[in-house]
Order: sequence, then structure tokens, then C-alpha cells
Amino acid sequence: MDISIVIPTYNELNVLLECLKSLESQDISNFEVIIVDDGSIDDTIKLASDFRSKNYTLEVIKQDHKGPGSARNLGSKKAKGEILVFVDADMTFENDFLRKLVNPIKKGEAKGTFSKDEYVSNWENNWARCWNINEGWEAKKRHPKVYPSEQKVFRAILKKEFDRVGGFTPGGYNDDWSLSEKLGYLATLSDNAKLYHKNPSSLKEVFLHAKWVGKRDYKYGILGKVFALIRSSLPISLIIGFYKFIVSKESTFVVFKIVYDFGVFCGIILSIFSKNLAK
Repeated sequence: MDISIVIPTYNELNVLLECLKSLESQDISNFEVIIVDDGSIDDTIKLASDFRSKNYTLEVIKQDHKGPGSARNLGSKKAKGEILVFVDADMTFENDFLRKLVNPIKKGEAKGTFSKDEYVSNWENNWARCWNINEGWEAKKRHPKVYPSEQKVFRAILKKEFDRVGGFTPGGYNDDWSLSEKLGYLATLSDNAKLYHKNPSSLKEVFLHAKWVGKRDYKYGILGKVFALIRSSLPISLIIGFYKFIVSKESTFVVFKIVYDFGVFCGIILSIFSKNLAK
């Protein structure tokens, strides 16, 4: 086994099957897929357990809801491959994605890689377009126009390197950055490894994802959280929302911004209360 693909899932019933079928069409077959369900309350587990592939082996593992970093760590412990690949359940791929992604690692040119060729798969959805506007990303892609050839988030990495530093440090929204910080180096670009990734496509998804973002640790601790609370308050949301609406001409952006920032605001408040209760 050369490659182990680890997929964390949490209530992914509506997207997981498309992801698994897309992996089925890869032009290599020497890989396994490990799904780690992070406490789903829908039928994600049943769908994953019932799926059969002719192109790869599939293992399904369950854990309590601890977040994607913890799920990826658990899946990596079970992995048999020399190379770990981390993807999300709402991703699909070109049929040469996997081969091109790991090629620099197999050639000994890199210890870990990522791809710039990550496209928004639901661009026709207005909330998905608003997500790009809010993030400052290039149209139809999930990153800015100016993007470096090295970055913190690994899409593939040698398992021995991952194990050497103990994997990710679970912590919410930015836990996938922790691997690079522990390793002391960045992921290297793999050319033309194309994948497609969904942005949140409803106001409910926007709110829930933003709430998760708000729960993260902030650089200056409580001061950072206070600043983030001010930045996500309604007056600031309205000012930024109307400005970006005028610039982008996306008519629903003001509503998006209010919902997104309210989600962040709620996430920060919840994180403060949960830490105080833990004490």
C-alpha cells in the first residue's frame, strides 16, 4: 500500500457519496481510504459502510465529536500507506489528482505537498460566491490570486514525517496549520493536481461554519477575541457588507455578511463561556 487517504466526516450524507465515487475513478489503484466519522447524527456512517469500491479498500472508524484534526490523527494511526493524503468529504477530483499530488514525494523532491488547483464546485450558488468575496479569494477558486508555491496546509505528506511530530494539534478551525508549525517546514506545490471543493451553500451552512471559525484560538488571547467580537458586531458587518456589495455587485452579500459575522460572534462567546466553565 503506497497511499492512505484520510477523510474526516461530520453529517456529510449529502456529499460523501460523490467524493467516494470520484476517488473510484482515479488512474491509480494502490491506495486505501479511511473514513473517520466524527460523531455524525445523520446516516453518514451507513452510507460509508455500505459503499463498495473496485479501485481501493475502504475502512470506516467512529469517534465522538472532537473535530477534524483529531479525526485525521485517528485515521492516520490506522493507515498502512507510506504517504498520507488528507481530503474533505465535500471534495471531488480529476482522475489524475492523486498521482499528480504525490508525484513530488515519490520522486524524493518533497516530504509533503499541496495543490493550487482547488476550484469551487458550486459556483452557481450565490452564498458560495459570497463566501469567496468574504475570504478575498479569486473567482471560482478557493485561494487568493497571488498564492505562494509553499504553504502551511498539507494535502499529502510522508507518514513517517507526520508520525515524527505526533500529527495535528486539535484546536478547531486552524488545526491543519499546526502540522507545518511542528514540522518546521511548508508544503510544496504539486502542479495540476485538480480538485473541486464546495463552499457553504445555504445561510444555515454559512452560520454553522462561521461559528466553528469563531471558536478558534486567537493570536492575542482574550484581547484578540475582544477585537474579533468588535469586528463581527452588527455595525461593522453592515459597513463591510455594503462596501463589498458595491464592489462585487453581489446583491445578497449584505445578508451573507450579517449571518457570517453573527456566526463568528456566537462562536467566540461560546468559546469564552466553555473555557470559563472548564475552570
